[in-house]
Amino acid sequence: MATKRDYYDILSVSKSSSLDEIKKAYRKLALEWHPDRNKAAGANEKFKEINEAYAVLSDPKKKETYDQFGHAAFQPGMGGGAAGQGPFSARGGPASGWGGGPFTYTYSTNGGSPFGGDFEGIDPFEIFEQFFGGGFGRSAGNRQRRNVYEIAIDFIEAAKGVTKEVHIPRGQAGDGSVKKTIKIPAGVDSGSRIRFDDFDIVVQVRPSKEFKREGDDLIIDHAITYAQAALGEIIEVPTIDGPLKIRVQPGTQPGTLIRLRGKGVPHVRGSGRGDQYVRIRLTIPTHLSRRQRELLEELDSA
Repeated sequence: MATKRDYYDILSVSKSSSLDEIKKAYRKLALEWHPDRNKAAGANEKFKEINEAYAVLSDPKKKETYDQFGHAAFQPGMGGGAAGQGPFSARGGPASGWGGGPFTYTYSTNGGSPFGGDFEGIDPFEIFEQFFGGGFGRSAGNRQRRNVYEIAIDFIEAAKGVTKEVHIPRGQAGDGSVKKTIKIPAGVDSGSRIRFDDFDIVVQVRPSKEFKREGDDLIIDHAITYAQAALGEIIEVPTIDGPLKIRVQPGTQPGTLIRLRGKGVPHVRGSGRGDQYVRIRLTIPTHLSRRQRELLEELDSA
């Protein structure tokens, strides 16, 4: 029998990693190895492994037990439950049809699972609902297959929201398509999943050359001269709402972050926005005139 890989190794995180770090690691790997996107041999098994690791490490109690006992904690007959059950017994016990381990779950539909078949470790719908915003609102036994499509949008469209017209396949192959108008809310990010009438859309956001996104916060780099940093000046910086004038204080050091409160990405759920940070970079001239060199030497001497 093959030895299970360490869950921390699977997600490339450490025992001291925060829940947010674990979620980010899972999200990145799930998008990379999702069988609907990755057609490489073994992608389905890899995706199962990633889900199983996340199911344990994202739950504080299960993570604590795993840290103490390892994989043995989740084998039948281990822990404090009734005979034949692990310490975190499945819903309804063995009679519920979940099988021996507390995280074993098999999902199938008449048309095949949209996530690639059977999954051990966690219900794949619950995983995608957590990260991609899809509220299926059905019990595991009553979930129905929904068609899932991808759409690529620009960074500003994701940050400010956009309405798109898309063509959705109608019925079986050869039946043509139907045009739908969909509204993508402000604040979505790559991997966000939006539920419409009878289909779901997974959003992929094209990166921006100016803005780096971290959650709902934005970071930009802005270069200023030595004189501007030393003396202070009003400069103009880009935001997703358009150019904005801000003051650089005298004596500002390279790497300083200037916070623009409420100028980040809107929260996709709820009101408010993140912040934008302007990271100050110093422009060092590479070619100096004789007079410029003399002035710098005078300044250095002073």
